[in-house]
Amino acid sequence: MFGRKRRVDEDDLEDVDDDLADDEDDDESEEDIEEEDEDEDDAEEDYDDEDDVDEEPEDEWEALDASRDWREDGPFDISEVDLDADDIQRLDFGSLIVTPFDGMQLQLQVKQDTEQVQALLVVDKKSAIEVALFAAPAKALMLAEVRGDMQEATDEAGGTMTLVKGPLGTEVRRKLPVESSDGKKASQASRTWLVQGPKWLLRGVLMGQAALANDVSKGEAQLLFEFFCNLVVRRGGSPRVPGDLIPLDMPASVSAGLAEKSD
Repeated sequence: MFGRKRRVDEDDLEDVDDDLADDEDDDESEEDIEEEDEDEDDAEEDYDDEDDVDEEPEDEWEALDASRDWREDGPFDISEVDLDADDIQRLDFGSLIVTPFDGMQLQLQVKQDTEQVQALLVVDKKSAIEVALFAAPAKALMLAEVRGDMQEATDEAGGTMTLVKGPLGTEVRRKLPVESSDGKKASQASRTWLVQGPKWLLRGVLMGQAALANDVSKGEAQLLFEFFCNLVVRRGGSPRVPGDLIPLDMPASVSAGLAEKSD
């Protein structure tokens, strides 16, 4: 698998970004540079100021979130890996780089009016994982806030939601009521992994047989877990409001395949 780079602190990354910006804009006035910096930070400064990283966790799940580096074995930020260290052919979705596996089926969730890829659905036999990428604060964790939104949505749908300790920290397990095509009522189980990196949050929703597995180190659950951990995020430097969906780009290889099918 790809080479690993030394993990860099977020404060160090911000210093590097500032240095690069200074080098590129030597001809600009100091006043113009300060105005641009203020614009880029507007989307996130409130979250960083209000949610200080030194605040005490409110409950056991927030304490679990902050107890260790849950991304030690992935998912990774682009700054943490060397993709040129191997010859593996990956799918580059711009903001997200995917390492495929044998037999993997890939479906793209595309917003019709913009034709932007909003999420990926990866299917393996009778299991699947939906992956979506969101903006997050530079310093504060927003995992508890996301789980709170999921609880509200679950309650409104008449489902149930529980929190457990999972392989990537606090894991969300839900059962939502569904109705089959013949009118029969049932429930759909899922388990959600939420992983926060440098100004991004990656969500993976496991469905099908893998969602019911007791151990993700075996069977279909293991393969989809490894797939999720091998994801690489390339967020970019554009300012974004925490919680906003980060769209993905259509890889050239996928676009060419779709064009051939349409012909």
